[in-house]
Amino acid sequence: MEPGSVVDIAAARQPSEGRWRDRLENLTVGYQHCVPTRRSSLEAVGIDSYRHVVVLTDDGIDPGRADDHTLVTLLHLRDIGMRLGDPYSIVTEMNDDANREVAQVTEADDFIVSTKVISLLLTQLTENRHLYAVFADLFDPEGSEIYLKPAADYLVPGARANFATVIEAARRRGETAIGYRLARHSDEPPTYGVRLNPDKAAPLSLGEEDAIVVLAEQ
Repeated sequence: MEPGSVVDIAAARQPSEGRWRDRLENLTVGYQHCVPTRRSSLEAVGIDSYRHVVVLTDDGIDPGRADDHTLVTLLHLRDIGMRLGDPYSIVTEMNDDANREVAQVTEADDFIVSTKVISLLLTQLTENRHLYAVFADLFDPEGSEIYLKPAADYLVPGARANFATVIEAARRRGETAIGYRLARHSDEPPTYGVRLNPDKAAPLSLGEEDAIVVLAEQ
């Protein structure tokens, strides 16, 4: 985390203290009482002062009911965000992948279906054990991460090229290009303009507002 970073946990009950708090260097963790399914409670938190919002499922109740609560929370967050001019991004955890499709009407930035992620990971490791090193790096806080970076850093805006050119431009920067995002489709579900693993030889022209999806250290 960058020095001075703050994470506030907004929940109906305060989490128990742990030794992890003593190991934090650049991060301050706080708590605010909040009932996420109540709009007035979310607004009282001062949601407009945050850059990112992560919505986690409630492990203390039935998974289906927890997803219902998550969906209600997302609807409130998206409406508040639209009224404020979209000051924050939203990442959401869901229990059931079927509920993710319903939740897409909230236009959240990303969804994580934890059980599906784990099952897919284990399936790939069963097929190819050498992928363990790849996953270990991706899930390691010190390893590579996925970033959206300006397309102009890789291609001349408006010039005709292909994704193979993007891959080579990323390689020279010590990065791995895995896709791109078209700004003109960024509000359109289900992919919101993101195209992963595109045809490397297909013609491609990107503008100033578009982005390249890369694996990089920073």
